[in-house]
This record gives sequence, C-alpha cells and structure tokens, in this order.
Amino acid sequence: MSFEPVELERYARHIVLHEVGGPGQQRLKSAKVLVVGAGGLGSPAILYLAAAGVGTLGVVDDDTVSLSNLQRQVIHTTDRIGRSKIESAGDSVENINPHVDFVGHDVRLDQENIDGILLDYDLVLDGCDNFSTRYLVNEACARAEKPLISAAMGRWEGQISLFDPSSGSPCYRCVFPRRPEDGMVPACAEAGVIGALPGVLGSMMALEAIKEITGAGTGLRGVLLMYDSLGAEFRRMRTSPDPKCPVCAGSGPE
Repeated sequence: MSFEPVELERYARHIVLHEVGGPGQQRLKSAKVLVVGAGGLGSPAILYLAAAGVGTLGVVDDDTVSLSNLQRQVIHTTDRIGRSKIESAGDSVENINPHVDFVGHDVRLDQENIDGILLDYDLVLDGCDNFSTRYLVNEACARAEKPLISAAMGRWEGQISLFDPSSGSPCYRCVFPRRPEDGMVPACAEAGVIGALPGVLGSMMALEAIKEITGAGTGLRGVLLMYDSLGAEFRRMRTSPDPKCPVCAGSGPE
C-alpha cells in the first residue's frame, strides 16, 4: 500500500517523527479502527484519527444531533441539528481527510449485532455514555481478542485505559466488576460536564490508538489514568487481571 504525493505532504509531520516514520504511517493507513459513540468523547477521537490517516474508520451511533450536544460534541455543527450523528461524523471526516474510508453503523449495539460489527476492525475505542454498553463492548472485545481503549468522564473528571486481556492485561470488568447503583453516577444531562473535558479525554483516546497502531511509546495496558481538570492533576493507578473475572479469566497469553 503506497502513498500518493499529497498524502506524503499531509502526513509529513508524522513521518519525520522517529517513533512513527514511514512504516508507522503505513500501519495507520492499513489500520481499521471502530469508535463507539460520536458524542463528546468520540468527536475529538474521530477527528484526530481521521487527521492521522487511519485507513478505515468505523463509527457506531444511532442518535441524532441536538442543540445541547454542541457545547462539547465538536464533530457536529449547528446546521446539522436533527441529522443522524453518523451522517454528520461522516461529513466531518470527509472534510478533514478524503483518504480515510469512513464506515457508519447507524445502530444501537446489542448482543445480536456487536460481534458482527467488531469482526472487521483491529482496535476499538469506546466513548459511550452508559455502563450497559461499556460492559457489552468489553465482553465482545475480550471474545474477539481485540484491544479496547475506553474512556469515561463527568462534571470535571475523566479516566482512560487500554483493556486487552489477550495480552495479559485486565479487561474493563476486572477493574469495574459491578455497575454502580442507579443514581450513583448520574448522566451528563443530569450532572453536567465542562465542554472541553471530553476534548482532552477524546484526544487522549486518539493518541493512545495511534501509539497502539504504530508501536510508539508506552501505552495504558494495566494503567488507569485519571484526570481532575479542576485541580489540573493526573493520577495513575495500576490495575491487574482478576483471576475470577467472568469475562476474561484464563484468556491471557499461555
């Protein structure tokens, strides 16, 4: 798979990086990445993955653009209110980088469709806004042995990690074995969220995906990175596989 001259110019700042170079950019072009959610976290992740030259970029979302989204969901615009988020995200990706193959999945993930959707992708980014979908995506990624970059946020705080039990690191269920009781973690519509916070976390998701694809640097396997934007503080917490995890126990490398 070769680059057109315009692509060499487009990705020049990547190619001159020792950790990426031509081979790394080639891996990005060959990569197939799925983003779950075209909302606050998905918006910057999708935009930066498209700009980075990920060859195939899939997005799952069954929602439509509303005015209240635009305070933080920067992939959408005022003139797209009422349109599907998949159509809106596809337009933005095309405007940023026509060399990216955008695949839209305008569906709600469930037990019936998730395995078939994940089949075509190498890496999954989960930026959804509810625990049911997070657990569903985690279980499907563990079954398919696909690395999962997952982030979550609310109010002024967020967190991100890479879950990949096939490589010996924990899955999401190892770290969060039980979903919180109703009302313990209110949704953004109820609790609020500062608009730039998903920009920080979503951009970090894209960066971790680029590192994972190119092999650059050290990723977040076995590390939960937490960000307090009010205090301008990052904290790292080591995580370990749960040998009794109902999702991934015994699925690590032999």
